[in-house]
Amino acid sequence: MSASEASASSKTQVASGGIGIANLPNQLHKIVTKKGTNFSLMVVGESGTGKTTFINTLLTTELIEPLDDANRRKKQLDKTVDINIHKAELEEKMFNVKLNVVDTPGFGDYVDNHDCWLPVVDFIENQYEQYLRQEQQPVRKGIVDMRVHACLYFVRPNGHTLKPLDVRAMKAIGARVNLIPVIAKADTLSPAALRQFKKRIMDVIDAQGIRIYQPPIESEDESVTQRNKDITSAMPFAIIGSDREVKTADGRHVKGRLYPWGVAEVENDQHCDFRKLRSLLIRTHMLDLISKTEEDHYDRYRTAQMKTRKFGEPKPRKVDNKKFREEEEALRTRFTEKVKLEENRFRQWEQRLIAERDRLNKDLEQEHNLVKQLESEIEAIANAGSPNTKFFRK
Repeated sequence: MSASEASASSKTQVASGGIGIANLPNQLHKIVTKKGTNFSLMVVGESGTGKTTFINTLLTTELIEPLDDANRRKKQLDKTVDINIHKAELEEKMFNVKLNVVDTPGFGDYVDNHDCWLPVVDFIENQYEQYLRQEQQPVRKGIVDMRVHACLYFVRPNGHTLKPLDVRAMKAIGARVNLIPVIAKADTLSPAALRQFKKRIMDVIDAQGIRIYQPPIESEDESVTQRNKDITSAMPFAIIGSDREVKTADGRHVKGRLYPWGVAEVENDQHCDFRKLRSLLIRTHMLDLISKTEEDHYDRYRTAQMKTRKFGEPKPRKVDNKKFREEEEALRTRFTEKVKLEENRFRQWEQRLIAERDRLNKDLEQEHNLVKQLESEIEAIANAGSPNTKFFRK
């Protein structure tokens, strides 16, 4: 046996026996299980679309306390979009997930909703900015990651199509985060109307170039591929939210809504897409949402900032504060009105002064003429009484 043949034989024996490389996934599984993960979910939509109910139904717990009608009306008087963060820690089979749910009360609740999505966009970019600043620190242990991994945009079930507000907001949000459109309260539409509504929404999304999350479809397992196709074909997801159990006609106790004609079940694929959406967010595509946020959206933001800023340089502040733009315009309008009022008062005062001046000049001229007349009379009387005047008269 030659040396080359002996070397080839030894390589074959090592390859056939193995050296433990195949155990690497088990090591990674232990590391990930011990470390856990962070997942941030944002919900955006008008009040009354069931965002709070959906989150509580999704997590099977009351993470967000529902607002009563009085508090909701009181909030609408503020005319601002708030950002509320609700934190929870979920544990299942020794694996921990630190969940952050970002709520946006006040979105789209007013007559003038101009730029109401800007606080949402600013929050998403601010989380990218904070993570970028932490990455640039000498000590990076204990980095706080609040980057939004998925944004559920709740569309009101009007049965027509997306409103201009929805189009502009989804364009701005979808360019920065994994956007998932959701049709709220799907039980208010008939199956035929719901299918037509879904088609119209997807047509508008394609026509307007709105970026939405597209989960991977192909897989080595045919069942997984078919499941991914079913999830993708259901977009936008039509959901029914309910955290109450009701009794069906056949005696089952399920989460749903009770109507005179029957029960709309939350976890029934024939009634809504709640199970598909839950599978997308948690069971099947959570890792892909996290990876796409890291490798696509955050990397694009990081690249754009690095091209225009020096290392460690803070992000330049915007010239205008868009959150208080309406108040600024109102103050400017009020100031302009006061200036106009003072100008009118000044013009009236000036006109009165001019009229008084003309009157005084006229009186002065009359007095001056009277003085001249008196001087002439005095001169005439003086000339009449002088001796020279008498001599020349003789």
